Amino acid sequence: MNKRKSLILALLIFTAGLVISCTEGEDGDNSNKPRARGASGEILLVIDSLKYKGPVGDALKGIFEEDIKGLVREETLFDMRKVDPRSMTRILKMAYNIVYVTTFDDKKPGSRMISNQFSPQSKEKAAADPSLFMLRNEDEFARGQEVVYLFGNNEEDLINNLRKNKEKLQNLFEVRERNRLGEVILSRTNGAVQTKGEEILGLDLTVPASYQFVKEEENFLWARQPTPTTKRADISLIFYQTDYTSEEQVFPENLIAFRDQILKTRVFGDPEKPNSYLETEKQIVPSFRNMEIDGHYAIEMRGQWKTHTISMGGSFVSYAVVDEAKGKLYYLEGFLYYPSETHKKALREIEAILMATKFPEAPKTKSKL
Repeated sequence: MNKRKSLILALLIFTAGLVISCTEGEDGDNSNKPRARGASGEILLVIDSLKYKGPVGDALKGIFEEDIKGLVREETLFDMRKVDPRSMTRILKMAYNIVYVTTFDDKKPGSRMISNQFSPQSKEKAAADPSLFMLRNEDEFARGQEVVYLFGNNEEDLINNLRKNKEKLQNLFEVRERNRLGEVILSRTNGAVQTKGEEILGLDLTVPASYQFVKEEENFLWARQPTPTTKRADISLIFYQTDYTSEEQVFPENLIAFRDQILKTRVFGDPEKPNSYLETEKQIVPSFRNMEIDGHYAIEMRGQWKTHTISMGGSFVSYAVVDEAKGKLYYLEGFLYYPSETHKKALREIEAILMATKFPEAPKTKSKL
């Protein structure tokens, strides 16, 4: 299937608000294509240079270059690399993440190059339904690649759709980058941590082989990447469980207090100084969002930690996972110490590890004869 036919097919079966993924590339055979390449978190944005300088470019920056919540320094979700369509080369087409952007009323050369990939029938379909704005095409130029086309009849339609679907677009590439990193770091895991996770918490933990035990207690486990360098953060993972008795336990203010309670008697900047326990930095208010991990409702919390008496601090991301069937509340966290360096790649590593956790299945009820 050639590229134009795949675009026509996908647009013909589009429905409002639905994202369609076409798994075939230009020739329908991926075996001879090179592997996609690109830096972690990088998105190649293909857009006419003048359009990028206008309101469409501002809308795209608001999506892909939004600051990560809960950090001290400003760090964008993704590293967006802008390329004019006329400058696209075969090498650039090998990028891991590519986003093409155009509007069908734009006569500028770069926009026309992208618009010409759509058939007249496809444009008529989009004209009849302004909510159509996106097409996904996997492995179009390289294996493991995601190519996204963002389009509109005019800039107003496109910008409205981009704003309405901001979180969906962010999540698409967040999941891709997390899975990409996970394939690398989780290829070799620590069997001892997995065994302890089952014994202490009843959880199936997938932790990289480079992490080692720091501490274990009843209902609590702490593992750490013990060899931080200037190119690698000092990352710790903690796992804890308690009884789930009320929905109020997962209210934001209660989760912050719950976190501090766990850390106060277990995690210290200096084990010889009991007052050096870790606590949540209240000056930077943590951010929260609802998620799902292994089929269970979870609340993500992102923020900053500090030691109570020692001048140390860093970022953390955690998940409070509710298992109503078993009456358990699980707390999974990764925190890092990496002064003067960016934190987003280390945070993605934490996400990949924690979100790979498997929870015990609910007991099956026996059917009565």
